[in-house]
Amino acid sequence: MKYTGPSCRLCRKEGEKLFLKGDKCLSQKCPLLKKNYIPGQHGGKKSFKKLSEYGRQLRAKQKAKRVYQIAEIQFKNYYKKAVSKKGVTGTIMQQMIERRLDNAIYRCGFTVSRKQARQAVAHGLISINGRKCTAPSQQVKIGDKITIKESRKGSKLFERLAKEKDVSPKWLKVDLKKGEAEVTALPEKDDMERSLETQLIVESYSK
Repeated sequence: MKYTGPSCRLCRKEGEKLFLKGDKCLSQKCPLLKKNYIPGQHGGKKSFKKLSEYGRQLRAKQKAKRVYQIAEIQFKNYYKKAVSKKGVTGTIMQQMIERRLDNAIYRCGFTVSRKQARQAVAHGLISINGRKCTAPSQQVKIGDKITIKESRKGSKLFERLAKEKDVSPKWLKVDLKKGEAEVTALPEKDDMERSLETQLIVESYSK
């Protein structure tokens, strides 16, 4: 079941910032600064308990799903696809998730969060190779050109891009002022979320 509650509650559950709310996560308004303890009636101001091996695997999986904003069914499907390919399963799995269109848009810097990126795609504001795409899960590939809808480039959602600095990973060639990007390579380990423990995720599903 897809989580629809407060995003900041997920950060408190993990005990660290997952950067789900864009600029708010970097400000003094971040709830984790004042409520750095597990939410809920049994959370209180208790410290985080030492987890069992199963608990560590579960937390690693939950954290990854929350960071990328992906439901369990989709997440498990990425694992199944990764297992069938040659190479390190955890790395391949994360690479496929990084290549989701919503994540690519976020990595380009077009939006301040993956949630906002997903909404932009769903509302038809993004095109791949000149064709409108409304599927956030679509995989981008080398050579794909991602563009913001011309009529929306000056909208409130994207007006900040003209003043932003490009901090995109090296697998993406981005022009923020034009609202355009090109996939020039596949994401490598250093380009992906480094805080995730993919080996624990693989162990969780391989049982």
